[in-house]
Amino acid sequence: QVQLVESGGGLVQAGASLRVSCAASGDTFSNYAMGWFRQAPGKERVFVAAINWSGRYVSYADSVKGRFTISRDDNSNTVYLQMNSLKPEDTAVYYCAADRSGDVTTRFNDYDYWGQGTQVTVSS
Repeated sequence: QVQLVESGGGLVQAGASLRVSCAASGDTFSNYAMGWFRQAPGKERVFVAAINWSGRYVSYADSVKGRFTISRDDNSNTVYLQMNSLKPEDTAVYYCAADRSGDVTTRFNDYDYWGQGTQVTVSS
């Protein structure tokens, strides 16, 4: 079992930066691949970024490539999503997720554990 708690969301203006964090507890964090998804009002939850168990491999949605960076710190059992050049269309609840396979995946159903989400709002 893994428990995930996101933090760091907030209200920012377009063009600003924000870093959201996800603290994990329970099972061995370093074995898990981690992902970030987001869900805007009235829309499906979609993939944003993922990182494999070692941190060597990452994947990004096209919509955030070049602006967002995912990273992990196994010493503190935390995964981060650094978001730069934010746009109003980035407004959503951001969820982190853990996949026990350890491999990078963009698929929602591959993830075994989910956090409760943190709201990110970007004003124009």
